[in-house]
Amino acid sequence: MEKNETSRSGRFDEAIAVFKREGGMLRTGQALRKGIHPSTLYALRDSGIVEPVSRGVYRLAEAPALGDPDLVVVATRVPQGVICLISALAFHGITTQIPHEVHLALSRGAEEPRLDHPPIATYRFTGEAFSEGVENHVLDNVNVRIYCPEKTLADCFKFRNKIGMDTAIEAARLYRERREVKVNDLMRYAAICRVAKIMRPYIEAILYL
Repeated sequence: MEKNETSRSGRFDEAIAVFKREGGMLRTGQALRKGIHPSTLYALRDSGIVEPVSRGVYRLAEAPALGDPDLVVVATRVPQGVICLISALAFHGITTQIPHEVHLALSRGAEEPRLDHPPIATYRFTGEAFSEGVENHVLDNVNVRIYCPEKTLADCFKFRNKIGMDTAIEAARLYRERREVKVNDLMRYAAICRVAKIMRPYIEAILYL
């Protein structure tokens, strides 16, 4: 093997080892900070060793198929965001809706993400309405921030004009049927989201049938 080929093979091996240590997927910026040269990253891509899953996100081609690809890609590209509303309902199994885009909460003032795929719908939250009720779930070796079921229900009533009141009511019914009912948490998040008066009659009617 010629010297240049030996050097290239060594750089590939080192870069692949970095990808493996990080769970098989990296943003371009992460790869560069961890010592992978841009030319090496693009050579890995051109060789089919890594594959783009979204703009600026690469994963090892040999890695197992992603179980939750849309959530994982969004969490990788927008780690400061939180999966919310219908996407969170679907994750928690309390909706019959199939989200056609990833619903993502961002703090007010955060830069709007630019993703080619998957499609996303962003919602702006402030203060405790953004920071409270966040759960960390590791999906495909990636930390994905998702609102807990109770916070998600409060958000659904808050954004009822955008996602539909029928979606919020169905979610409350399925929550009662499929999960442990945490009334105190429900009302605490309802207060944080300023929908306590709106939610209370629905919670009383649906959760205590």
